[in-house]
Amino acid sequence: MALRQTPLTCSGHTRPVVDLAFSGITPYGYFLISACKDGKPMLRQGDTGDWIGTFLGHKGAVWGATLNKDATKAATAAADFTAKVWDAVSGDELMTLAHKHIVKTVDFTQDSNYLLTGGQDKLLRIYDLNKPEAEPKEISGHTSGIKKALWCSEDKQILSADDKTVRLWDQATMTEVKSLNFNMSVSSMEYIPEGEILVITYGRSIAFHSAISLDPIKSFEAPATINSASLHPEKEFLVAGGEDFKLYKYDYNSGEELESYKGHFGPIHCVRFSPDGELYASGSEDGTLRLWQTVVGKTYGLWKCVLPEEDSSELAKPKINFPETTEEELAEEIASENSDSIYSSTPEVKA
Repeated sequence: MALRQTPLTCSGHTRPVVDLAFSGITPYGYFLISACKDGKPMLRQGDTGDWIGTFLGHKGAVWGATLNKDATKAATAAADFTAKVWDAVSGDELMTLAHKHIVKTVDFTQDSNYLLTGGQDKLLRIYDLNKPEAEPKEISGHTSGIKKALWCSEDKQILSADDKTVRLWDQATMTEVKSLNFNMSVSSMEYIPEGEILVITYGRSIAFHSAISLDPIKSFEAPATINSASLHPEKEFLVAGGEDFKLYKYDYNSGEELESYKGHFGPIHCVRFSPDGELYASGSEDGTLRLWQTVVGKTYGLWKCVLPEEDSSELAKPKINFPETTEEELAEEIASENSDSIYSSTPEVKA
């Protein structure tokens, strides 16, 4: 019998969580930023979900959030017609980039010198962060509001998605290279640099395309409308979540559904694998982030697998080993509860 998936619940937001992003792996681990309609993006330790800080300054819902590779800078996109760049170490606001409409998406170049934005005014903008007073470069061509915009191909090209179209742009000439048209609304887009893979979700479909040519690679159909999907860094698995409150895990090569489970109490808006592939995070209409193990039962972060005694018929169960709780205290607590389960409720990482 398989071990039960025990997610970590990260509370603190008061409205739906609509976007999240991980940093790369730094000397201090990796980090997670979340965008929420409460207007208060949050930074967390990526492997535990522990709250580090909240970026205060937006006057409307935050629709997009990202971290640069080394987690020294953050960027956010909001309904107050601005994108903001933050010092992710101190939490200080570094600059506010005014737009003419709601901003939905932000993305740093690999060297963190430029920021790409997109939103309801249908324009892509490229800001030189070393010259914040300079006017941004603008790329036009979208026919509806831009939902997602990402640098790709070592920042030489740009991928962007509006309602039913995904476009590939050449950064040097600011011209469209190719586009994909869909018969329903595109709900999310993820770019995987290793292998130049683009993950697109629309309706119940999870589609994989070449990020260089936009040629199709493969696609899967899910049982429900999918809002977001993410491919494992080693391309072994993909996870997806959507309108039925469930998370689905698939084998990337065969398309076989490996797991599905409910954890959220509302539709799932965003899901992403951590940079080491050990966990994935999901954000929901219910206002929470949840962290899930890729391999259930593995000792990692706050999860610790406890194997049963040889003469015990009880299955091994994952438990959370909180730093402030000693093994002896945990053992006493479990014994006193006289229960066959280590948990009476889902563990929570408090903000």
